[in-house]
Amino acid sequence: MIKYLKTADSEWYKQRIISIMICILAVFVILFVRLIYLQVIIGEELRRISLNNSIRLQSIDPPRGCVYDRKGKLLVDNRPSFDVSIILKDAEPVEQTIEKLSEYIQVSPSDLMSTIMNTRDFSSYKPILVKQDIGRNALAALEVHKHDLPGVGVKVNLRRNYITHQYAAHLIGYLSEINSDELKSGNYPGCRSGDLIGKFGAEKTYDNLLRGKRGGKQVEVNANGQVVRVLKTVASIPGHNIYLTLDQDVQMKSEELLEGVAGAVVAMEPTSGRILALASSPTFDQNAFVGGISRDKWASLISNPFRPMANRAIQGEYPPGSTYKIITALAGLEEGVIDEKTIFECPGFYRFGNRVYRCWKKGGHGKVEIIKALAESCDVFFYQLGQKLGVDRLAWYAKASGLGSATGIHLDHEASGLIPTAAWKQKRTGIPWQEGETLSLAIGQGFNLATPLQMAVFTSAIANGGKRYKPLIIDTIKTLDDRLLHEEAPKVIGKLPVSQHSLNLVKEGLWQVVNSEKGTARRIRLSRIQISGKTGTSQVISRKDDEQIAEENMAAHLKSHAWFVAYAPSDVPRIAVSVVVEHGEHGSGAAAPIAKEVIKTYLRKESTQYQIVTQKQRQEGSG
Repeated sequence: MIKYLKTADSEWYKQRIISIMICILAVFVILFVRLIYLQVIIGEELRRISLNNSIRLQSIDPPRGCVYDRKGKLLVDNRPSFDVSIILKDAEPVEQTIEKLSEYIQVSPSDLMSTIMNTRDFSSYKPILVKQDIGRNALAALEVHKHDLPGVGVKVNLRRNYITHQYAAHLIGYLSEINSDELKSGNYPGCRSGDLIGKFGAEKTYDNLLRGKRGGKQVEVNANGQVVRVLKTVASIPGHNIYLTLDQDVQMKSEELLEGVAGAVVAMEPTSGRILALASSPTFDQNAFVGGISRDKWASLISNPFRPMANRAIQGEYPPGSTYKIITALAGLEEGVIDEKTIFECPGFYRFGNRVYRCWKKGGHGKVEIIKALAESCDVFFYQLGQKLGVDRLAWYAKASGLGSATGIHLDHEASGLIPTAAWKQKRTGIPWQEGETLSLAIGQGFNLATPLQMAVFTSAIANGGKRYKPLIIDTIKTLDDRLLHEEAPKVIGKLPVSQHSLNLVKEGLWQVVNSEKGTARRIRLSRIQISGKTGTSQVISRKDDEQIAEENMAAHLKSHAWFVAYAPSDVPRIAVSVVVEHGEHGSGAAAPIAKEVIKTYLRKESTQYQIVTQKQRQEGSG
């Protein structure tokens, strides 16, 4: 009985195993047959369908925000650029496609291949940019022959357009391609290789506001890589528009007046710190950077001895010359070393120890008090005042007035200038301070260094009664639909450490610089606008104190720099100006006339606008 049961179980297991094997075999037969059907019978048709229909993602670059001046005049916008790219996967045979493409865009096949192979983010599946901004004739040729150019596409991108070439280049800045270090820094979220970002000036400072946010679309393309239909779109978000504090007319006048010389002009509102003009000469064309500047052009810019890429307005450090006498005068008055009645005799020179320090006026100024000393820029008066004050007291007042430190303007690489002290020299050179050096310091020579922007901020503080304002370059920030996002408010960053009495005496002296019969800037006097200012001449090379060298006998690069700082109108200041002309020799002849024209341009324009507004208000009132 037991034997019979074991035999029956064995037969049952065999039948089950055979059934399972038959099922497995059937499945494999079905799979094999299906595989033959897909690969052999309809394989060609499936291959054609897969080649002709492919889903891809395309990015949509956001329009970069525009830049306007304070009155809403457009300075920087975007224009359409027709950019050619190629997808190698779709361009087969690649050599033949490149050969044809080169004829239509006027680029040799070897250069095209070099561009492709040098692409950082190289991939046969991604579009590779081969030429930007091809022009409408080349675009028409590509459209006509697009069926002969598989994998070649033309994308309409927005290209930065600096409307007035070279205008305010050092303030506005420019765009250039993001590099690998910037990508890794994490400071540019959403950016990828090939994107353009702000590299200089306001374009860099406010890049995150101007750039916007990238969008994208899902498209179906055919075998040639051409779009058949758009499946889905996520719109890009445009960047914000920025309104600079610049006055276009004042800026253009400043640049026009600096043409042909190296120097800088800074104009600002004394009661707010808003920059009206910030010009540096020589300048450069920002449009040259947008599509990628050539190596030769870049080399010519950085090798230019006049350094067009340097922003002299905020980076140029110069001995302030006689403009520094304002500091010496304020320090002397505040410390009680002199008052308005103190008189020093100027015979044309001053003996100190065994050396002779000469005045710029060979015959001397005679008896001089503080107002006359400023008006006629008497060196001997300030030699004696500086000697009585000493280096460290002079340095304290200079630093408390904002010299020797950056102003905080929202632009990169602002220089700090230099205000020396006895301890500074000892640490730097290991040599103690010499009393004779204080005499040179008191008239703005020696180790003293200041930037045109620093002197503009300081002059504004003199004009407005003692407040030092942070210089502003942005007025407002608005959305594309003109909705206000931010308005920059004036910010006081310090006050001059002087009494109103001392300030009034100095302001009287600055008024006489232009308006008295012997003032050093009397040639720029205007009949309807009263200007207050101070001329300055800063030596490029040191000279012995008894050495007289005629400027006209010097090489051009050894001649003195010319300075002039001013504000106007004298009674109710609305503009402050700082001008430096490298190797311009004398402030009265080279720098002061520039300041005069800048002031005239702004005040006459403001006066005209005031008259128009007043007339309109009267008409509305009578109506």
